[in-house]
Amino acid sequence: MNRKELDPTSSPRESFGALLRSSREVLSWTQEDLAAAMGYSDSYISAVETGRKSTSRDFVRAADKALGTGQTLELMWVGMRRKGFLEGFPEHAAQEARAAEIRIFEPNLIPGLFQTKAYASAIEAAAVQRGSSTPDQAEERVKFLLARQRLLKRAEPPVIHAVIDECGIRRPVGGAATMRAQLDHLVDMASRPYVIFQVAPFGLAEHAPFRSFVTLLAFADRSVVGYTESADHGYVVREDRTVRAWERAYDRLQVEALTGAASLDMIRQARKEL
Repeated sequence: MNRKELDPTSSPRESFGALLRSSREVLSWTQEDLAAAMGYSDSYISAVETGRKSTSRDFVRAADKALGTGQTLELMWVGMRRKGFLEGFPEHAAQEARAAEIRIFEPNLIPGLFQTKAYASAIEAAAVQRGSSTPDQAEERVKFLLARQRLLKRAEPPVIHAVIDECGIRRPVGGAATMRAQLDHLVDMASRPYVIFQVAPFGLAEHAPFRSFVTLLAFADRSVVGYTESADHGYVVREDRTVRAWERAYDRLQVEALTGAASLDMIRQARKEL
């Protein structure tokens, strides 16, 4: 049997197909097994996996149900179909939905998984005012963010370690009232056993190992992928040397950032000052 090698970076369809194939193969299922579980033909499964066909929301929901992947495939499908998302981001969101551990460094804002709706809406409204987004795109991005956040409500959510630069907790996005509610939400999230927050203080200065947003996703099979963004592109990073270098840098960041308790003290103090 000829097996087409997929390049997830070549097109959204191949990226989706690669995720569908890997989700199927984790269960040691054939295309025929998946077709039978979903009520589709194996030739249709093959066409979707190899990027020869686009598909429907009904299909991706059926695939998520059959494969036990939550909303992983649906999230990626939605992201691929919506304008206004950075290339590479829908694939990252789908990977995020199946990660066992998520490590985040955010240099400027509160990380998306922990943003309140008001905070996220303020960011998107500013993009509309700048002309870099339309109102419809802004609304879609907020809806998509809230869908991503459902992973926090699972019975067994991923472990999340977020290091936020101090400017992220002091920049009053959306005004004082929105920011107070956002910082209250951070404190509430930090009380959950699967969430760890640290603040990288201004005093860390040039010793901060990252200069931009970075995420590391670890999976049940111990594999790790990275993600970062430029102004106009998202990058899913699989190259082992780069990912290992990011892991080492993140380990250093964890050591040099404030402790969890000291970080919460700073967040509460920033809230009082608003």
